[in-house]
Amino acid sequence: MKLSPSNPSLELATLEWDAEGQPLSSTFGDIYFSKANGLEETRHVFLKHNHLSERWAALTQNESFTIAETGFGSGLNFLAAWDLWIKVAPATAQLHFISVEKFPLRKDDLQRALALWQELKHIADELIAAYPVFVSTGFHRLNFNNGRIKLTLIIDDAAQGFAKLLATTHPLYCATGIKVDAWFLDGFAPSKNPQMWSTDLFSCVRNLSKPGTTAATFSAAAIVKNGLKSAGFAIQKVAGFGRKREMVKAEFTEEFLPLDPADFTYRGSFSPYPVPWTIDTQKLRVNEKHVLIIGGGLAGCHTARALAERGWKVNILEKHSALAQEGSGNPQGVLYAKLSPMEEVQAAFNLASLQYALNFYRPLWSEIGDDCGVLQLAHKPSEVDLQMLLREKFAQAEELVRFVDQDEASKIAGIALTQSGIFFPKAGWIDPRRLCAHLVDHPNIDVTYDFAVDSITRTEHGWTLSSPTGEPLNAPAVVIANAKDAANFSLSDHLPLKKIRGQVTYVPANSTGASLNTVVCAEGYISPAQQGIFCTGATFNLKDDETALRVSDHQTNLDNLHEHLPAFDAKVDANELQGRVAFRCSLPDYLPAVGPLPIVDKMVADFAPLRKNARAGVTCGGSYWPGLYINLGHGARGLAYTPLCAELLASHICEEPAPLPRELVNALHPARFVIRDLTRNKR
Repeated sequence: MKLSPSNPSLELATLEWDAEGQPLSSTFGDIYFSKANGLEETRHVFLKHNHLSERWAALTQNESFTIAETGFGSGLNFLAAWDLWIKVAPATAQLHFISVEKFPLRKDDLQRALALWQELKHIADELIAAYPVFVSTGFHRLNFNNGRIKLTLIIDDAAQGFAKLLATTHPLYCATGIKVDAWFLDGFAPSKNPQMWSTDLFSCVRNLSKPGTTAATFSAAAIVKNGLKSAGFAIQKVAGFGRKREMVKAEFTEEFLPLDPADFTYRGSFSPYPVPWTIDTQKLRVNEKHVLIIGGGLAGCHTARALAERGWKVNILEKHSALAQEGSGNPQGVLYAKLSPMEEVQAAFNLASLQYALNFYRPLWSEIGDDCGVLQLAHKPSEVDLQMLLREKFAQAEELVRFVDQDEASKIAGIALTQSGIFFPKAGWIDPRRLCAHLVDHPNIDVTYDFAVDSITRTEHGWTLSSPTGEPLNAPAVVIANAKDAANFSLSDHLPLKKIRGQVTYVPANSTGASLNTVVCAEGYISPAQQGIFCTGATFNLKDDETALRVSDHQTNLDNLHEHLPAFDAKVDANELQGRVAFRCSLPDYLPAVGPLPIVDKMVADFAPLRKNARAGVTCGGSYWPGLYINLGHGARGLAYTPLCAELLASHICEEPAPLPRELVNALHPARFVIRDLTRNKR
């Protein structure tokens, strides 16, 4: 599925530096912050005139606050807000800072600019360490202070970027999604960059605001004042910073009036409005933050941690006596993603997931695995062609991925190789069992072992989960994260889950004179030896339910090693080897299912017109089980996908800004299969 058109290409900021070491934009001929004192300007314009110190001190425990900014620039406004937040906000409150930037700084330029503010160095260093590699437009979610502060950096045009935060562009529902508490309307002056201060931008500002939302801007230009007025804000001119005579502060005062669906019923061939099937007008707002999670693998444990850090009491229900015993249980899993030169949904999700996962695991490597790097060999003609196509898109992304010839690949791996490849220097292998143990080590998380859920029942106060091995458990919210076993529940058995058998082989390290410095992937993978064993595999067996090890599959793994790493040359007999069998859970479009579970019969009835016309003028929202969610279908990329999917699901449950643009959120939505079946006349 191709992405909708956005900015055709990414353009990084081009800077000039003045005699005092301050950055100026070569493109716009404008400064990034006041030459008098940029930090004090930020505190005066944005912190003081959005009344943040007083508002944050009044927050309650676990409450969240959302700032949205035009123009991330050097990140100074974000750091100033972060600095104030940790001083005055409650310890369990959460700050969401959303910033859109069309021309992001290179990391070395960011570091140079922020070196001017030594009092912020302790947090600036954290921002620099987590700063993404920019390949194209898109969203980047960065977490700081154990999730207490979240930065969503959107690389895009301001209006287009904020539009991707809307729940939908359908007029009936475009103002029903997340809301911003305070706006930092920054960026280059309207006289220098009038394109940013557009009607479309202020339309987004309106739809993302609520009564009481404030805004502040350094500019008192007419285009800014008129834009804010048109967006429903009452404006006030106040004294600017330094030599600047005036600036503007504002408050949103408009009440949203309900619209009549009849006004948007379109009876022509194609409605101009998107079908609002993702909109849940009956979404449960729970007072008790208590959730039961079915499944103690990667998806369940990541989801548990994401919700626990938001103040939820979590109970993981695991049918085995330990965590990560099924698809998540191999001793060495590889953190990797399938890169693509195409601008398509799967490629964008893979790249976003990989970058989020690399940041998530960065402080954990010594505890969960080894960031030894991952080398993907160009092991067949189609892979050679693909890697050639990737070179242009990732030419400036060496921190993320490097293109290496045969000789360099051999030096990296520590073994003679016969192919070139691409190298992910910050990736590596992870023991999922150790990772899951880390994830559940949180005071808000309990694990109930040997609890095999066999039924999910809706009750007056939420959900009851029953098991033959324990007393029923109740909670207002439930997350199904048990992979292929979700097919056993009547409320999720409509999902087209695929179970794919995989067998890994354990090769004794003393069977070869070779050693490996990094993970090597070709037709399968092999990791550096741990505890005297190389782990290699895995086979890909469709429509195969065999749980026992097969000698033939061991031989397949050995044959792949011999073909692609001939210098490995292990002297082993497949009949004598140990290994492990597990089953991946996948979906037909190779994307996970993350979000609320639909009430299938109601959805089919409400969206029946889609059988005859995929763009029919349906005006009702979707129908979803209150408090019932799902996170599964990660296939062979669980280590890369599950951190971001857990963050996405937790953001949805808690009504926070999503870490992905709307188009990707919808592409992962569990109800997509019902809608696709209707448009293909299969229901």
